Amino acid sequence: MATLRLTKHNTAMLTSAMTLVNAISADAIVLLLEGATDWQRLAELMAKNEFEKPLIVAVDSIEELDGASEAGLKPVALNKEKAPLLERLQHALLEAAADEFIKPNDEIVAIYGGFTSGRLDSISHLKLDERMRRLTTRDLQSLESSVPLKTMKVVVDLAVQIGVEGREGKPVGALFVVGDTRSVLKHASDSGVDPFRGYNKKARNLFDAKVQEDAKEISQLDGAFLISADGTIERSRQMLEVLHEDLNMSKGLGSRHWAAAAITRRTKAVAIVVSQSTGTVRLYQNGFLKMQIEPMDKGIKWQEISFKPPSASGDD
Repeated sequence: MATLRLTKHNTAMLTSAMTLVNAISADAIVLLLEGATDWQRLAELMAKNEFEKPLIVAVDSIEELDGASEAGLKPVALNKEKAPLLERLQHALLEAAADEFIKPNDEIVAIYGGFTSGRLDSISHLKLDERMRRLTTRDLQSLESSVPLKTMKVVVDLAVQIGVEGREGKPVGALFVVGDTRSVLKHASDSGVDPFRGYNKKARNLFDAKVQEDAKEISQLDGAFLISADGTIERSRQMLEVLHEDLNMSKGLGSRHWAAAAITRRTKAVAIVVSQSTGTVRLYQNGFLKMQIEPMDKGIKWQEISFKPPSASGDD
């Protein structure tokens, strides 16, 4: 991956971003990069401009951030090398919020290369939404009690991609049930031929980009994915047979969401649902909605839940 040279142009852009932060009393800079840069020179540029606010540097690979923290910068690893710019920028904000480098309602100046590789050419002024309040390290770690955070991230990222992209130009819904696979299997049955059956674990692990693409294709078919805590797809195309009693849900949510809430009520699994109609991704644990992620241009929000079970026709 290309590194960013601190040329006269790039230095001037960074200086302009720092000046803007001070002029509007913003709270931090997010510098979105394609690769590493001279972190020490960047720190020296901050000192020269008497810039004392957090400067968050977001790069795809954690290896490329080596030395950033020691230079006094706030490093964020994205692992989204091929993702569109908007998705990388939003993910940088979410990761920075999760690491508590920034807070809800903070004003952020983002600087990045929107047109030419290796050249900073765009500066944006962003105000973080109150709806990001629960996306903190403590909240994310609360999910890790049953499923490792790195597995949750890869499944949620996949779900968001399905929600945004759909498949073959059409919206797609999906359900992923992660962790406590042995217990979940007691409530599952095949809804059709499982394309992953018979393959070794490596060929079924979602940390492999090819497996993610295969899962996107299979998401067009009926049934849930059952994912082990290490990210392995143990089953796909599964019908979940769980009762919905004593569950409260938002109006308009269909059978996928009810199944997700119900299976997490009876097991230690976490369920992630992609809504076919809106692309919204919802995460359930212990029978409750824990996180709601709107399509990438709408940010993140959470809501109270209360409604009655759906009719048999609901499939969203």
